[in-house]
Amino acid sequence: MKRLFLLLALALVPSLVQSGEVKPVHGIAMHGSPKYGPDFKHFDYVNPQAPKGGEVRMAQIGTFDSLNPFIVKGIPPTDIGLLFSTLLAASADEPFSEYGYVAESVEMPDDRSWVIFNLRPSAKFHDGKPVTAEDVVFSFTTLKTKGAPFYRLYYAGVAKAEALESRKVKFSFAGEANRELPLIVGQMPILSKASWAKRNFEETTQEPPVGSGPYRVESVEPGRGITYRRDPDFWAKDLAVMKGRHNFDRIRIDVYRDATVALEALKAGEYDFRQENESKKWATEYKDAPGVKSGLMKAETIANQRPVGMQGFVMNQRRSLFQDRRVRQAMGLAFDFEWSNKNLFYGQYTRTQSYFANSDLAASGLPSPAELKLLEPFKDKLPPEVFFQAFKAPATNGDGNPRENLRAALVLLKEAGWEVKERRLVNEKTGAPFSFEILLGSPAFERIALPYVENLKKLGIEASVRTLDTAQYKSRTDAFEFDMTVDLWGASESPGNELREFFGSQAAAMRGSRNSIGLKDPVADHLIDLVIAAPDREALVSRVRALDRVLVWGHYVVPHWHIAYDRVAYWDKFGRPAITPRQGFQFDSWWIDAAKAEALSKSKANAGR
Repeated sequence: MKRLFLLLALALVPSLVQSGEVKPVHGIAMHGSPKYGPDFKHFDYVNPQAPKGGEVRMAQIGTFDSLNPFIVKGIPPTDIGLLFSTLLAASADEPFSEYGYVAESVEMPDDRSWVIFNLRPSAKFHDGKPVTAEDVVFSFTTLKTKGAPFYRLYYAGVAKAEALESRKVKFSFAGEANRELPLIVGQMPILSKASWAKRNFEETTQEPPVGSGPYRVESVEPGRGITYRRDPDFWAKDLAVMKGRHNFDRIRIDVYRDATVALEALKAGEYDFRQENESKKWATEYKDAPGVKSGLMKAETIANQRPVGMQGFVMNQRRSLFQDRRVRQAMGLAFDFEWSNKNLFYGQYTRTQSYFANSDLAASGLPSPAELKLLEPFKDKLPPEVFFQAFKAPATNGDGNPRENLRAALVLLKEAGWEVKERRLVNEKTGAPFSFEILLGSPAFERIALPYVENLKKLGIEASVRTLDTAQYKSRTDAFEFDMTVDLWGASESPGNELREFFGSQAAAMRGSRNSIGLKDPVADHLIDLVIAAPDREALVSRVRALDRVLVWGHYVVPHWHIAYDRVAYWDKFGRPAITPRQGFQFDSWWIDAAKAEALSKSKANAGR
């Protein structure tokens, strides 16, 4: 009996020690320690004295038909996320750290096998009801089982969520180590269990959901716009993570069906702020605008240090036409970036060479010893270039006639079983022509796609361009009903679980997932798992770079371009903080400057006389 008692006591020692080591903390980081200490008053990049008040008007291109942003069905309005709060709030001047928001503290063991959030007694929904652990559990369960595929994949490693007490909720994790999961759960929007019990979560709705965030829906005009009103009784307004943020009393989103019309509306003063994503418009439409010339409207670039990810022409691997890597490589050789940059983009862009461009996560040069250790077990499954060559997207002299690249493309196509007959590229065995459609969701990309089509035509390829409205385009791409399209995968400084939705095999068959490539690659799956389980920053960087090499050498996309700054145009009525964080400008920390707003109003009135 004594021996048995001793064994039981020894067995309990690790758990007792571990339990004693777990102390509540104010914030957590992906790796290392958070920048801000437990007594911090506000983020460095905000103005804690920023005045509240005023209205800002912005534009949404296309339309919206649902106020439920959590499902595949429907198109939500811009900024609907302002209605919801989360357990933790991320800072914009760190790679990946989060601090208490709805949760006032976090408990977590060193191995991060579980996490406990202790909820603030002050947290409440817009209907006045407290935010409870039951609401958090309901949010997790509902999003994972009924939400868009993103949530099922993002929360795949969460084994269980349970309410320990009314304000204490625990998430337990399954499988291998996953340092990101506590932060991922911290990002989860919190839903009101009582409110959603009265409606079907899986259907679109025009009824504003009950949230607990800084704004409420004030009015909805289907097809025209939506107005959000700042909640003056917002329960978290004095928290450190909210200080200096969400300063506008009202945010009005107007719907414009056409991007050109929307730009003219900005110049006419119909709305206040626009982030410009088209280089041609930035180069030609702003500098001579009356508002800019008079100084009443600003057009500025604001530098950032955030990873830009990958944008490109995506070849759908669900189509047999693009399943041969040599064919995909040939598609890349036919795109003349240098000509496009000079003639279409006014030289504003840099060619993207990585899925993690503009960051230390991007693979460059030859693989490091740490990367080789990860890649060599799959040497027979990977292109030899992964090991012996630095990736570089095809380049031209920019004269619009990329002969050498097209010759190289024809060699690859010939090796893949295609030949030119009567100026048409056909399959050597079946005689079927090489033809496909480029599906676009915006006319802005037509000027890029059409010259690309002309280069493909020189190879004997019959490519056509089809542009759809927002709703049709979303329906087609959600169902992966396209040959080629344009897609963008954003990147963070600490990538992790989102990679499963971007490039994981399971996501390839999930309607509405972000795996538009249709990639099903066991090597990529393995490397994604390693990225998620990275124990420290050094390991994370090596693992992401190894994954990057596998993706770029797979030639799944024709890489586009990027810039390391944001282009913004706005009427001069705003104040903004002096510091821009590494993630770029944070519009939610701007405010209405009363003196500027009054001067602007007077100037507009005088100009209208």
